[in-house]
Amino acid sequence: MVQHRVRARRQYGTGGVWYDSARDRWVGSIEAGYTASGSRRRISVTAKTEAECKRRLRDKQRKIDREGLPSSASADRVTVKAWVDVWLPQRERVVRPKTFATDASTLARWIVPTIGHKRLATLSPADRRAVMTAMEDGGLELSSLTRCHMLIGKMLTDAVAEGYSVPQRVREVPSPGMNAPDRDALAFDDALAILAVASKRPDASRWVAAMLQGVRPAEARGLPWDMVNFEADEITLAWQLQALPYKVKRDPSSGFRVPRGYEARQVDGALHLVRPKTRSGWRVVPMVPWMRTSLLAWREIAPESPYGLVWPQADGRPRRDGDDRAAWHAITDAAHVAVTEPNPVAGGPEVIGRRPDLYEARHTAATLLRAAKVDDATITAILGHATILSTKAYLHTDHTRKRRALESVAETLGLTT
Repeated sequence: MVQHRVRARRQYGTGGVWYDSARDRWVGSIEAGYTASGSRRRISVTAKTEAECKRRLRDKQRKIDREGLPSSASADRVTVKAWVDVWLPQRERVVRPKTFATDASTLARWIVPTIGHKRLATLSPADRRAVMTAMEDGGLELSSLTRCHMLIGKMLTDAVAEGYSVPQRVREVPSPGMNAPDRDALAFDDALAILAVASKRPDASRWVAAMLQGVRPAEARGLPWDMVNFEADEITLAWQLQALPYKVKRDPSSGFRVPRGYEARQVDGALHLVRPKTRSGWRVVPMVPWMRTSLLAWREIAPESPYGLVWPQADGRPRRDGDDRAAWHAITDAAHVAVTEPNPVAGGPEVIGRRPDLYEARHTAATLLRAAKVDDATITAILGHATILSTKAYLHTDHTRKRRALESVAETLGLTT
């Protein structure tokens, strides 16, 4: 009697190869979309030997990769929900963890409940507008509607690439628009008041780095000492500190959700050092004399960090986002700085005051650089983010121009040695 080794149970939905003793044949199968009833559709191959079965299965998979899913009447009956079930796991492998979490939430809360029962082939522009209406009725801002609109567009474009039929007019529905950003630069007098308070703190360099060099909060919290070059008077901003989500919510044993090509180094619990979203965000900025002096003094008294971080918590562990904001708010409160904006509530005062957002220090850096008549290419090179200003593209600039620009702003702010 021929003995066949026992195989571990295959993970549901992944396909595979197994031996069918009733037919004395090896059988292999792969997923190929959905049937007319919405169940998973599978393509099968058989062979006398396991090796031959695997070869045939690989050939089928290559053909699907090259030509797309087999066309059939059932493909036109696939619903949005059925496609989401296939598409979302693919999405998880290629986008950043925070992006995936936002996408998954938007799909679960708005897209699937509103149009999940609709067939891809019979979608209409009204269906896309229905999702926007549901979100708007739910109190979401225009920026959230715009992100959802882009998500639907990407999902439908990928469906077409996989061989499904989606009306072109549905994919060309215009965006609902984009509201004006709610973050703005601080007034010059407010910036000076904040610097006056921050300069009295031992970690003054942390807050000046945000306002002078436009260092992002996550970049500051993830800056290691080995990226501070006192010989060249330069800081390399190549990492950001972020918390990565678990594969299974609230289950550390499940591991972290890390897409392909995403560079991350675990430092403490869920906190990781990760690379910026784009290569342009990985940059080198000069240190003006004030920053060099302040960082050297801070290095002598800074909490010892097992991860080599420049601005950790008092116990040396990475500073969390909430702690960073709390420290910033303590500074702005002590400086008596509040941002005034129109009051959205009728019957009250025309304007209200709010605490400045920490990211507004970065906007302030952009405004100060422009006020100092620094060209857009140099500003873009310093900030590493083209959307802060109306620059046309990421352009190259030399260190001399960047250093001269930062020294000019430092002098304006009274940051002299």
